Amino acid sequence: MKALRYIITRPCLQEGSLRLLKYLEGTFPSAGAITLIDDHSCEHHAQVDLQARRVTGLGSLYHAQNLGVNDVLMITPLAAGRYQVESIVKPHAPPPAPRRETPKAPETRRVVVSTTPHVREVRMQEVRAPLAISSEPAVTGAASVKVGASAEAPRVTAEPTRAAPQPEPVTARATTPTRTAARTDSAPEGPTARPVPASSAAVRPLDVRFDAPAPRTVTLTTPPAAPLNLRDDAGQLAELARLTGYRLEDLGSGVLRLNAELGAHSYAVLVATSEAAVRAEAWKERADYCVLLTAEGDRPVNTPRLTREALEALIDHAQLAPLSPVDLRGYWKAGSVDLEAAASVAELVGAYLAQRGAFSAVLLTLAQQPAHSLVSVQRLAERLGSGVNYAELGSILDTLTRAPFLALTPLPGGQYLLRSCVNDMLTELAEYAEGLRRRTRVPTREAVPA
Repeated sequence: MKALRYIITRPCLQEGSLRLLKYLEGTFPSAGAITLIDDHSCEHHAQVDLQARRVTGLGSLYHAQNLGVNDVLMITPLAAGRYQVESIVKPHAPPPAPRRETPKAPETRRVVVSTTPHVREVRMQEVRAPLAISSEPAVTGAASVKVGASAEAPRVTAEPTRAAPQPEPVTARATTPTRTAARTDSAPEGPTARPVPASSAAVRPLDVRFDAPAPRTVTLTTPPAAPLNLRDDAGQLAELARLTGYRLEDLGSGVLRLNAELGAHSYAVLVATSEAAVRAEAWKERADYCVLLTAEGDRPVNTPRLTREALEALIDHAQLAPLSPVDLRGYWKAGSVDLEAAASVAELVGAYLAQRGAFSAVLLTLAQQPAHSLVSVQRLAERLGSGVNYAELGSILDTLTRAPFLALTPLPGGQYLLRSCVNDMLTELAEYAEGLRRRTRVPTREAVPA
């Protein structure tokens, strides 16, 4: 029997249980004691409670497998009351390695020591760290450079002839400095050095001073939560119907009907948008299920409810993964579609997205191999790690051997031939899908056979 995927939540770990969701009802059909066999062939005993819709006594299994939130259980029925359980632990990203500062090799520069018409003496000299460039404007004036026998950086002094303007505040916009960097080469050795002419270059102070901006006080205000728009109930129901495949009818007096037109599996849901609508004649129309649209905190007497918060959550879930009237029928039948039911739908959507993620992981791993190379299932499973188990991997590889992918050819001994690189395969698949999309048209509701 096919293995079912269950995502572990924080309440599951705290209580040592799992919730009996709609898609698990066929897996645990009766109440009582059951036995779960983990990856190491150890048996764990649990209890199925159909009234509380939970399987309890799983604390030892979670502890033995060292499971955490969002880890996955793959549950496969073996016999009556016996189940095989495989665990998939989400890998944690390794901590970033500390950065190592590599010492910078000293920079050297060719320096002319002396020159004659026939001989030129050149030596290599170590260069000091470059001088900082001041953000203040240049000050012109007489300047002199004194150089000793050592290779120290020259000391520059300047006597300004006019007051320098105050520097402007530092802004976020970067400006490119003009050619004002002071040279760091040592002057030629000799008894005296030539004075630098005042008009030869602009001299800037060596220290960098920035005026720190005045501290600003930032006040964060949280806008109040927007109240629910009670007049948009019909619009919300229309959006749910569009995403999940219902046909919405407005029967008047605040009563709407969701029709699931699925032949022998058809059903209808009456939705009253107010308590006054429950007393209207339209509330007596034909339907399999009837619910009153309320807020999450309201609990009407003797009337099943659909909360507005759950309706918004269902719309969000249907935008993430395709949901159908078949998926939602059990929740209408349960009698109360609230945020707890929406959380159950979220886990179902999470299982769909996890399957899509596993498919993507296999494709991305295969993309590292060239075309016409051999694919070993065991080697591929080792590269994938614990994110994809053997059952999922076999199903995905089998899918890739068939049209429209035709990416793999099965070979004896658990191997496959990668017929083309994954990038080319996806490009051809996209062109095929686009050509097919241009040839299709959206069918009207009347064109769908009953």
